[in-house]
Amino acid sequence: MSVTDFDILEKLGEGAYSTVFKVRRRSDGKTYALKKVRFMPLKDKEKENAVNEVRILASISHPNVIGYKEAFIDESTNTLCLVMEFADNGDLLQRITNHQKNNTYFSESEIWDIFIQAVRGLKALHDLNILHRDLKCANLFMCSDGMVKLGDMNVSKVAKLGLVYTQTGTPYYASPEVWKDKPYDSKSDIWSLGCVIYETATLNPPFRAQDMKGLYRKVIKGDYPPLPSRYSSQLSDLIKLLLKVNPAQRPTCDNILNLPAVSQRNTRRNVGDLPENNLLGTIKIPRQIKGLSSNLPAASYEKDRSYHSVPAVTKRTGMKKIKDMSNASDTITNRIPSEIQSNKSRVYSEKELRGKEMLPQRVILPEIEPLRPYNADRRSQNREDHDISQRQRPQAYKVPQVVSYSPYAQGTIAQRIQALKAQYDNVPPSIGIPRQPNYQRPVVQPSWWG
Repeated sequence: MSVTDFDILEKLGEGAYSTVFKVRRRSDGKTYALKKVRFMPLKDKEKENAVNEVRILASISHPNVIGYKEAFIDESTNTLCLVMEFADNGDLLQRITNHQKNNTYFSESEIWDIFIQAVRGLKALHDLNILHRDLKCANLFMCSDGMVKLGDMNVSKVAKLGLVYTQTGTPYYASPEVWKDKPYDSKSDIWSLGCVIYETATLNPPFRAQDMKGLYRKVIKGDYPPLPSRYSSQLSDLIKLLLKVNPAQRPTCDNILNLPAVSQRNTRRNVGDLPENNLLGTIKIPRQIKGLSSNLPAASYEKDRSYHSVPAVTKRTGMKKIKDMSNASDTITNRIPSEIQSNKSRVYSEKELRGKEMLPQRVILPEIEPLRPYNADRRSQNREDHDISQRQRPQAYKVPQVVSYSPYAQGTIAQRIQALKAQYDNVPPSIGIPRQPNYQRPVVQPSWWG
């Protein structure tokens, strides 16, 4: 697989080292999101984050998590290409911005629906001990059918020992333990989820300040404005529960889904029967980026009959186009539907099915003169002919050289000039206009000479 297998439709976003495009796959005609990560300027830690995103997405198959499709290396540009599921309705931050422009708000039922789906997607991560670590409104992607999906796992991390010490994330959504530079666990994602739901209801983050010090003081105290009166007390109590300063007092994803206020609003289909996800092994990064292709997970595109059917048979064979490929096999007999074989068509002989134009044609190759054996006499004759042609070629004109020696070397200057002139005139003429050895000035008499 390569970039040439996709048609780029538009650019969705661009970061410091990565760019996301909306693309159409040529083989199935479906729309996907293609993320290109430039590997050359990245440090080792940043390369690990990029490859770790591929690992996490390929490990999780959940309707509330952006689906993994394929990953490959584009050798022409030395980039890591990640093909993902495309959310056709933007992200939650875009929806919030639209409400701010129109001076409108989300309904409470919409907020509960977004919240429950986000908890389900977060639970799929936490069940594999994966921390998102950058949960914010821009990383909740919306679909036209109402589905909400978690995405952008670039800084996600597998908590092998339960706690993580690396500080990362967006300051507005970071938990107090992250601000205090303390170890944290999955409860840090619960805090970030509370900030997301609060911003969905009020169209503003819960903690705002003029500088980082003021933001730090508000976060560690849990000081935020209350929800507007248009929303119920159950939603306000839920946000208070998620934004507990003490992480031990925050609920887990399972506790949230079991709350009465959440259970009675859980109107979407049950996702408990999904297959169990298994975390893939660590992807090793070789020194050469070309060697990374063999370590990437396999592709997981959904098969579509309309695009994976057997090509239609040409008209000259007398057979009709096959549309139903549910019982297709490798043999031509099984590719033809049974009703066409029995009722709607007769049995064709091999001679009728394969017309004259279908039979293999005899290919007549041009006659090639056989190689001549080596002949020493012929080779020597060719060499002699070459030498003769070289001798017959006109030689390049050479300017005669002036020799400073003369028998009058000890004479006067006038005598030396006369000797050189005599020597120059005695040179035979060559290519060009011959020189006149003795130039006589014509005597021209004036008209008044008489």
